[in-house]
Amino acid sequence: MNLDEPAAVPIVGHESAPFRRVLSLWALVLFGLAFVGPTAPFTFFGVGSQTSHGHFALVYFIAMIAVSFTAISYGRMSAAFPEAGSAYAYAGRALHPVIGFFAGWVMLLDYILIPLLCVNIISANLAALVPVLPYSVCVLLSTALITAINLRGIETTSHVTLIFNCVLAAAVTWFIVAALHFLMFQRSLNAIAPVQAFYNPKTLRLSAIMAATPIAVLSFLGFDAISTLAEDAKDPQKNVGRATLLVCLIAGSLFILLSWLGQLIWPDYTHFVHAETAFAEIGRLIGGRHLYYVIEALVIAQAWASAITSQASASRLLFAMSRDGRLPKRLFGYVHPIRHTPIYTLLFIGAIAAGGAMLMGLEKAAQLVNFGACLGFMAVNFAVFNLYFVRRRRRRGTEFFKNLVAPCFGFLICFCIWLSISEEAMLIGICWSALGVLYYFAGRGKVKVGGQVAIEG
Repeated sequence: MNLDEPAAVPIVGHESAPFRRVLSLWALVLFGLAFVGPTAPFTFFGVGSQTSHGHFALVYFIAMIAVSFTAISYGRMSAAFPEAGSAYAYAGRALHPVIGFFAGWVMLLDYILIPLLCVNIISANLAALVPVLPYSVCVLLSTALITAINLRGIETTSHVTLIFNCVLAAAVTWFIVAALHFLMFQRSLNAIAPVQAFYNPKTLRLSAIMAATPIAVLSFLGFDAISTLAEDAKDPQKNVGRATLLVCLIAGSLFILLSWLGQLIWPDYTHFVHAETAFAEIGRLIGGRHLYYVIEALVIAQAWASAITSQASASRLLFAMSRDGRLPKRLFGYVHPIRHTPIYTLLFIGAIAAGGAMLMGLEKAAQLVNFGACLGFMAVNFAVFNLYFVRRRRRRGTEFFKNLVAPCFGFLICFCIWLSISEEAMLIGICWSALGVLYYFAGRGKVKVGGQVAIEG
């Protein structure tokens, strides 16, 4: 296998139609933003603020820098190998097919469980807002609509994410304007100075900052999903990497701003009626019940957007692994000749999301997502170091930073976050990995990697 130059990668699945290259740079950015969610602080602010002792804006800044290192690595690998398999394809091509398989296997926890996580959030909130609807009915309705949108094709998915982003942007703008008006004209007596809302030496604790960092990083999960659309994108060698980094910077800046405003308005992080709905309480304070209900609705809207985009991304990862013979081709390797989308894979993911949302709690699913995501990120960072710094010997000027400094920092940060995962999630993740070992040895032999054949063992 020649790793010195990017290889031409076929985009036709086994006995199926090809994907269509229709997504521009900004379509990819909007897709990533819909997945990540610019309103993530609406969900995580209360818990994050309490954990960090009122420094959640600072924690988001640290998380943005940390995630950006890995985003740079994704850009480097997507330029070399513009394939739909993301971490699976990058590790398999730059390191070894076996490492690629295990990177893809653990990332399946990330990509398959995020739709489940989103359906869980949607259904729980819908059932609370409309008590006549049982939770199970909400799960089935949500999953059916999400899957139907993706079955229509990637262009429909792109259009829907554009609509969601417009709605979310309008609501975020409303909150920012209301927050600034409140701070200028109705500022409470116990409000703190702008600098203290970001950095307060009286309450700053390094241990608290580190404990809150995994919560903040969870907000960014999904930025890497852009790389799964490499075979749906125009000029993927350039646009996938650019879009990945742009999503991290745009989303991170919004996270910091929203958390900073929230801390200014509600400085007493120890007292929320419910930490999970802290931002809705802030919305009621600055904008009355209308903004309160808007923020509550946005949690559902954001989960919808993330569910749609995460299901599309998961289907591309499963397709890539099946194309290389890692998973059953008849189920995961088929692309519809008219819709140009892997319809059987989408139906499979929809079934997993519906069944899992009825059986698995929100917290456990979130921890398992972090298990797979961090391991996959570590594989991508190491792949950059091995491909560019070791094999291609690109070590001069800015390439020293991009090929050594950024991937090393990205690897170490992801490793530290991975170590913070709960014992229960770690045990389940290890069991999943062990299952992958058994599956790998059961199907060991000739395996295609990016259109080439590698003999393993």
